Amino acid sequence: MKIKNKMTNKKEKRITNRELLDSLNRSFSKVEEKIDKIDTKIDTKVEELKDKIQGVNKRIDDFAKTKASKITYKDLEKRMGFVEGKLELKSK
Repeated sequence: MKIKNKMTNKKEKRITNRELLDSLNRSFSKVEEKIDKIDTKIDTKVEELKDKIQGVNKRIDDFAKTKASKITYKDLEKRMGFVEGKLELKSK
């Protein structure tokens, strides 16, 4: 009984240089597509962050414009205390 060796029956597949180049080109094209998608996502996220930062800056500016300073508050508190004292009113 003869046992066939599977290794000896295999035909060697040869690939041409052109086929190899085409395969490499397809692989690089896929990588470039993935990089482009990542770049687009990064650009979108950066723009979103810029918008958020501008919103935060606007809120800080608005807060700074409308907030009475601590010195002004203390001055007004002192003056109101004086007026209430003269009018004999009790502060709440």
